[in-house]
Amino acid sequence: MSLWNAHEGKAYTIRQLNTNDAELDAFLFSLGCYAGEPITVVSRRWGSCVVAIKDGRYNIDRQLAEAIRI
Repeated sequence: MSLWNAHEGKAYTIRQLNTNDAELDAFLFSLGCYAGEPITVVSRRWGSCVVAIKDGRYNIDRQLAEAIRI
């Protein structure tokens, strides 16, 4: 299931990143977004969603949310 389909407020564990872009993978890793890490969708608005990863909150677009498999 992709992160885009996740329920708001529920914690999930990242299983895989399907980005096919080494730079994007490195950026996500720097945010703490990698396999085995918990992630929570805080809210979803206008084709993007706010996610909580470790101690931070980030706004990601739908395309990236669909690339994060939980």
